Amino acid sequence: MEQQTQILAVMVAYFALLILWGLYQGRKVKNDCDYAIAGRSLPGWAAALSERATGESSWALLGLPGMAYATGLTEIWTALGCVAGIVTAWAGLAWRLRDEAEKYRVNTFSEYIARRHGELGRWIRVVASLTIVFFFFFYVGAQFLGGGKTLFTLFAIPEKWGMLITALIIIPYTIYGGFRSVVYTDCVQAVIMIVTLVVTPVLGVLTIARHPELFAQSIPQALSLAGPGYSSLVGTASGFAAGLLIASGFSWFFGYLGGQPQLSMRFMAIKDPAQARKARNIGIAWTLVAYVGALAIGWIGIALFGPTGLQDQEHVLPAVLLRLFPPAVAAVLITGAIAAMISTADSLLILSATELSENLVKPLAKKRASADCLGRSRRITALLAAIALALAYLFPIQLIFTMVGYVWAGIGGTFSVVILLTLFWKRYHGRAVIATILSGLLFTVLWSLSGMNAKVTSRLLTFFVAGAVAVAATFLLPRKGDSAAG
Repeated sequence: MEQQTQILAVMVAYFALLILWGLYQGRKVKNDCDYAIAGRSLPGWAAALSERATGESSWALLGLPGMAYATGLTEIWTALGCVAGIVTAWAGLAWRLRDEAEKYRVNTFSEYIARRHGELGRWIRVVASLTIVFFFFFYVGAQFLGGGKTLFTLFAIPEKWGMLITALIIIPYTIYGGFRSVVYTDCVQAVIMIVTLVVTPVLGVLTIARHPELFAQSIPQALSLAGPGYSSLVGTASGFAAGLLIASGFSWFFGYLGGQPQLSMRFMAIKDPAQARKARNIGIAWTLVAYVGALAIGWIGIALFGPTGLQDQEHVLPAVLLRLFPPAVAAVLITGAIAAMISTADSLLILSATELSENLVKPLAKKRASADCLGRSRRITALLAAIALALAYLFPIQLIFTMVGYVWAGIGGTFSVVILLTLFWKRYHGRAVIATILSGLLFTVLWSLSGMNAKVTSRLLTFFVAGAVAVAATFLLPRKGDSAAG
């Protein structure tokens, strides 16, 4: 009871300060541009930390360590795919998207694509925005689920109540301050996340080496003792199956190539080219350290508890922290797990809200004062938060890894094709954009419903299916002039 009291006190204090910090930043929001994209004036360090906190979410602190705990070394391929994608995005795409956002004076991800593709821009706004919102309801649900799992591990709070508590933490400052509040609260959370991912593996390795009574005294020994496949890069697979396993893990790469709107918006919001270079360096360094730490935590969990010692594999991070650290220290680090979920959930909510407000509602509404537009954006944000939480209750999925993978295909695989071709192929046009988005959406949904994801992941196939449709549509569909703005 004393342990739980200490943890609860630390977490309540942290989240109270986080909400106050977010509300303080929200005071600087004066108009739609501030609310949607922070006036395109983010310093590089803020953009980088926010992008990394948003990109990793409960995925890096619960999902990936959980899969490493469950499968061993095979999750290295997932980590390699993610790291390669993140490095490519920061090195080759971030500065281009920043320059494009400045050139076209856009406030949302879909608005940029629409303005680049002329008179079909209105249809692109509608199709792109609805697709993003559809998939992001699942993604937000994954973050609420992550909060529920963590609070259940700590306090035995039923996961559904934990999901509600997680939602109530993020809603006030997200509604009030929009993108700006989200970015600067993300920065705090990114620092806690990286500290958790560095300190935990270091102490974990030292602990298992000093205690012979544990399941194993080193990570290699733990993997070897866990059973067949844990210490192999391809598990128990061989031949073609081993190739599919590697491809499935590395397929996360394709979703990072500009296709995640919540990440690309951070690129677009950077103040100037000099700040973009600073952001690139911080973002890449953070990623390399974080992914090593996330894998190590899963493997340390095997050494501490054995391969069957945890009822839910995605409880491995809080379980390891509670085993290694005094309650007060564990509480501070565990906030890193919930911080990760919050940093993505708030980003997804504000992006979905601004997509709907700017691209669907605003064009249909009569011209109003900026304050009215700002109020409308806040109301839409509140509505979407309520819907996402309701869907998470009605259609629960047990594994965060599964839910995030589903979104990574439908959004990441599809829009990465759109962004890459928009940036690098002048012949690509508006009708082909719409065909690309619809094909990616339909393929991901139908492939997942068919159960074929268990054989070949849609994270890999959606990118290539959408890419093939994009190329074919570019040549086969007639192209109209695209000089007019969307």
